[in-house]
Amino acid sequence: MTLKLHCFGESGHSYKAALTLELGPLDWEPVHVDFFNGVARSAEFRSGVNEMGEAPVLVDGETHISQSGVIQSYLTEKTGKFGGETPEEDREILRWILWDNHKLSSNTGVLRFMMNFLSPQHRSDDVIAFLTGRQKAALQILETHLTQRDWMVGRSVTNADLTCCGYLFYEEPFGFTRADWPAIDRWLNRIADLPGWKHPYDLMRPAYPDKA
Repeated sequence: MTLKLHCFGESGHSYKAALTLELGPLDWEPVHVDFFNGVARSAEFRSGVNEMGEAPVLVDGETHISQSGVIQSYLTEKTGKFGGETPEEDREILRWILWDNHKLSSNTGVLRFMMNFLSPQHRSDDVIAFLTGRQKAALQILETHLTQRDWMVGRSVTNADLTCCGYLFYEEPFGFTRADWPAIDRWLNRIADLPGWKHPYDLMRPAYPDKA
């Protein structure tokens, strides 16, 4: 049965799930969510897809799963891939998923949205400066962690890598330049060298093709 991922190209959280599906590899297809026109917040979407009004959502038969980290964990259950080799590594993977969703992706996602997809008259320089500082602090933690290791946890790619990279392959300006973070840059190159890796906009249709 083909898995369906409700997603959109600009969503770094959707990319985490899409990339995990693609690298699996699993039989899946994207279902475009017109997020910027409010579809995810509609009563129909909330009642039929995700009560939280968010993407991504994975549909596997009668099973609906939201939140990218949970989707990744579910896919690991199906494939046996991208988990740890020990219970200690599994806990460490979960630690980085939670950290990323709270510290890196949360600030980066809002910052990128404000800088690229929000109308200029609604942007706040103060908020952008605040989020930039938060993002830089998170990137420094990631850079330090990767300085003397190839992967986030253990000896190969795991869900820790596939969550933390979620927003860092996008080219739109959001205060992140790979050349400024050499350890992160090397790590992103390792991920991009994995068989089956694809750019976010090659896995999911963007809402703004001109920006992509």
